[in-house]
Amino acid sequence: MDLLPDRMDADAPIFVISVAAQLAEMHPQTLRGYDRLGLVVPGRARGRGRRYSLRDIARLRHIQHLSQDEGINLEGVRRILALESELDGLRGQLARLAQVVQELQLIPEGVRLFTAEAGGSVHIGRTPRHRPLALERGSRHPEI
Repeated sequence: MDLLPDRMDADAPIFVISVAAQLAEMHPQTLRGYDRLGLVVPGRARGRGRRYSLRDIARLRHIQHLSQDEGINLEGVRRILALESELDGLRGQLARLAQVVQELQLIPEGVRLFTAEAGGSVHIGRTPRHRPLALERGSRHPEI
């Protein structure tokens, strides 16, 4: 047992179609159909054989639940999967924004600095500590 990995990569394409079908409690032909429809697109081995990951198998089981237990047709399943994927992305964005807000709250208000790149990326940090710069000679403006 000590030779087994501590964690398995859920996205590693390791299961051949017959094993994946058995784990998902489906017929291999169903998996091929889902691949053609783009519902579950497995990785490919060198010989072009399908290789399914643990995440693929979980998705297959989810599809089976939606279609068999909930009575949703495959087009409805496709839409649900797309919406779930979009929701996961939005949750990730929200988590990143919450982290930025939390970091901003730790920076005293007077020393916050926001910069933006031409591509739209915004960087948040602290103002650089420096002495006031004198304007060019002959300027009537006070030092900045």
